[in-house]
Amino acid sequence: MSAPQRLAVPLALALSLALAGARAEPARPPQGVAAGPCVEGICEYRLGNGLRVLLFPDASRPTVTVNLVYGVGSAQENYGETGMAHLLEHMLFKGTPEHRDIPAEMKKRGINFNANTTQDYTNYYGSFPADDATLDWLLTLEADRMLHSDIAKADLDSEMTVVRNEMENGENGTFNVLDERTRATAYLWHHYGQSTIGARSDVEHVPIERLRAYYRTWYRPDNATLVIAGRIDPQRTLDTVARRFAKLAKPAQPIPVFYTREPAQDGEREVVIRRVGDVRLLMAAYHTPAATHADAAPLAVLDELLGRTPGGRLHKALVETGLAESVGAGADALRDPGLFSAQVALAKGGDAAKAQQVLLAQMEGIAQRPVDAAEVDAAKQRILNAYEQAYTNVSGVALGLSDPIAAGDWRLYFQFRDRVEKVDADAVNRVARTYLRASNRTLGRYEPSEKPDRVEVPQAPDAAGALKGYVGKAAVDAGEQFDPSPANIQARTRTLTIDTGVGAGLKLALLPKKTRGNTVTFSASFRFGDADSLRGRDVAAALAGAMLMRGGAGLSREQIDARFQALKTGARVGGGLQSASIGLQTRRGQLADAVTLAAGLLREPTFSEAEFEQYRRQAITGLEAQRQEPDALAGQALARHFDPWPAGHPLHARSLDESLAAIRALKLEELRAFHREFYGSAEGEIAVVGDFDPDALERQLRTLFAAWKPGHAFAPIATRYTAVAPEQRRLDAPDKANGVLLARANLSLKETDPDYPALVAANYILGGGMKSRLTDRIRQKDGLSYSVSSGLDADASRDGRDDDGNWSVQAIAAPQNLDKVERATREELTRLVESGVAADELRDAVSGLLTQREQARASDSTVAGLLSRNLFFGRTMQFSADLDAKLKALTVESVNAAIKRHLKPQDFSVYLAGDFDAAKKAGEK
Repeated sequence: MSAPQRLAVPLALALSLALAGARAEPARPPQGVAAGPCVEGICEYRLGNGLRVLLFPDASRPTVTVNLVYGVGSAQENYGETGMAHLLEHMLFKGTPEHRDIPAEMKKRGINFNANTTQDYTNYYGSFPADDATLDWLLTLEADRMLHSDIAKADLDSEMTVVRNEMENGENGTFNVLDERTRATAYLWHHYGQSTIGARSDVEHVPIERLRAYYRTWYRPDNATLVIAGRIDPQRTLDTVARRFAKLAKPAQPIPVFYTREPAQDGEREVVIRRVGDVRLLMAAYHTPAATHADAAPLAVLDELLGRTPGGRLHKALVETGLAESVGAGADALRDPGLFSAQVALAKGGDAAKAQQVLLAQMEGIAQRPVDAAEVDAAKQRILNAYEQAYTNVSGVALGLSDPIAAGDWRLYFQFRDRVEKVDADAVNRVARTYLRASNRTLGRYEPSEKPDRVEVPQAPDAAGALKGYVGKAAVDAGEQFDPSPANIQARTRTLTIDTGVGAGLKLALLPKKTRGNTVTFSASFRFGDADSLRGRDVAAALAGAMLMRGGAGLSREQIDARFQALKTGARVGGGLQSASIGLQTRRGQLADAVTLAAGLLREPTFSEAEFEQYRRQAITGLEAQRQEPDALAGQALARHFDPWPAGHPLHARSLDESLAAIRALKLEELRAFHREFYGSAEGEIAVVGDFDPDALERQLRTLFAAWKPGHAFAPIATRYTAVAPEQRRLDAPDKANGVLLARANLSLKETDPDYPALVAANYILGGGMKSRLTDRIRQKDGLSYSVSSGLDADASRDGRDDDGNWSVQAIAAPQNLDKVERATREELTRLVESGVAADELRDAVSGLLTQREQARASDSTVAGLLSRNLFFGRTMQFSADLDAKLKALTVESVNAAIKRHLKPQDFSVYLAGDFDAAKKAGEK
């Protein structure tokens, strides 16, 4: 389940690789299929039963994404049905007569899958390495479960408790709760006022017959849009879709039409939530039009210029003045009128009345302080940059189309962008005056007025009317078809070392290739310091790194943000205990300027007093907020128990109070001194992947980085296996509906150990994803947890000596169920040791792992990370190829032998955190 998403900028999953050759031609519709509009490389088709199909061919990365969007969400739920859309999302993974174990079949084929429910839609999506057989299988599955899912009573009984645990987890989030209550108060009648997760009583008591009726009502071809994007042949794919879906009958009963419209609000509304915790929040929300209305675009620009951090009006008025620790804003873009909202987080003991006064003055006082053209142009540029960046990722677009599809038509995705381009300051000031008014506000109090002051939200046109005559822009050109195999990555990569006279020097890995949208990924790490020189400097190191993008190279924080936006670059410049780093996602034409700017920030930070105090306040507030959080309580207890380092050592795990004391005592001069004494760029690794000139870049890197030597030479801090006696602790977190289990046992394990591949496969079988032993037992069978998994950590070092490994388990559950989760976990660990893995489990695990690794290498950012890591450890891509080969060669005997050698269930320490007093009282009722 997710919160409302903006139509303007869908989240990109990862930067895509680029494509060679000409654009694919639209497919010729087979018999019974009608062709629809094509916009910027995406073409629509419609089957006779009403199913819409969108094809977006792009061979730039060797993957395919399938996204099936149904026009049903929480807004289509009636009395007694709240949460049904989301509950049904879970039930559709339980099977059909033809597909009994959907997660297992997905995992076997290496499909990265999930689903999502919002107010307006539910979508099911999967991504996998391009393969016609896998695509055909997935389309067969989606056609099957569209009409033939079991929706069985036994499955409902177990899944209901899983969904309830997801609900309990959401109840732990303070802002999630405030957002839910504010929306419920803002809406009197429309179902946007009800949470997507639903009412607990509805989820717990819904009759199976009613859930089946809901399924039959909404899951049908004429209420669905199928999006297929990636390396596909359009003609062959459309033929396959027709073969699998055309035979599905369109029900005789028409799709229900919901006609409730929220009336104009007639005065300020208030909601107050009182719960245990330390962080105080404010939220102001105002009713605004639906996504198809022309005002949606200037409202999005208003959202950007108010809520931007840094530089936004709210940040300047509240955070920079010390009234608040953080702010944010959001503009819904939904099928029906939504909300424009702003959020403020205050420090413990902060002046809430003053913060509220300033917040409302900023939101409702734009008539007195109108926005100007410069503010609007900067906000528009950021929105359009994000659009341009997102559209280079075909898989991201496939999922990003879900919101406009639900709003009425997928082409709204492009029309909205075009409307943003035309927004001016007059339009932004007009919508602010129209909608951001006290009588249209839901905040925290009710005040009657002598004269009603109501905002009539205009009726938005239907999508067909809004899109009449719209054609869109030219489709984005693409580059080469790239083979992401280890051998090809190594063959295409130029590696060299710049001898700087410091340590191992500056190592480069340059992988030039043509990419969609001329994108390029730049990743750099610069090394310094050793255990002795860093003693007692860990907090200064962390904060010095965090301050690098808050002012430097003669630019303020706001100017840095604006400069990177002008360069169309996503940037991260930071530092930690033994390294400083630069991460850039940019374009060929902007790479040189972006690298120069990042280098300047790294070398010439401002370390301003105001930004330092602002960051320190935010850090303190964040730490204070952890005091009541179950995951933080369990995590801190685990970290302290497994910490082998004495106080003062750079790797020593501080308690929360120790961390707070250290941050409060820290002086700004300590950050300046750390940067002055440690920072340098003459030793480290730089990996660059994408569309760039390697010769020109190499010359630039030599000029910018080779001569700056660190004050303390780099020497890795050795880590070692330490035997730790097991312990079990219960940590109370009052007023938290959800609880947490963390478990860990240390292992002597390195990435180069002969048993490492076998243990990777064993961990994948134990707790690696939706289809694993822990998930099958604790989620699917026992219905105790929404999320349970295991993790294996192996050490790595340049000299091959470090062996600080561990095996861990993580789960969430209602506090009264944590003991059951622990018992089930221990039983599954013991079963893995005593019974071992089966041949079919191992076969499917190896297949899934290899597919995951192959798909990961299709991402430029992942490849850059691999190349950088290889440079540090003195490896090549042959290391990855060898691990693939070792996984393929695994046998049941070798895996089971490795499990017996390394997995000791009795050595696990277990930490349970939750509201155990409330759980006990609930059990007594």
